[in-house]
Amino acid sequence: MASISIRGLDDEVRERLRARAAEHGRSMEAEARAILTEVVIGPSERGLAQALRARFSGLGGVVLQLPRRSEPPRAADFFG
Repeated sequence: MASISIRGLDDEVRERLRARAAEHGRSMEAEARAILTEVVIGPSERGLAQALRARFSGLGGVVLQLPRRSEPPRAADFFG
């Protein structure tokens, strides 16, 4: 695996990277790696589920109201 060094990084950029890494619970190095991977590879080369999650994760979740069962669950009959 390759390594790179980034020299001359603006202090504000470094601070924002640090804050973003803290929000995601990872190191600055891991955050920079995630950002670079997302930008260079992009959603088309990631899996569909990952692309959908990245696109819609900011919208929040959905709570579904499931109806109660009218009868108890039964075991599957694989040989019947």
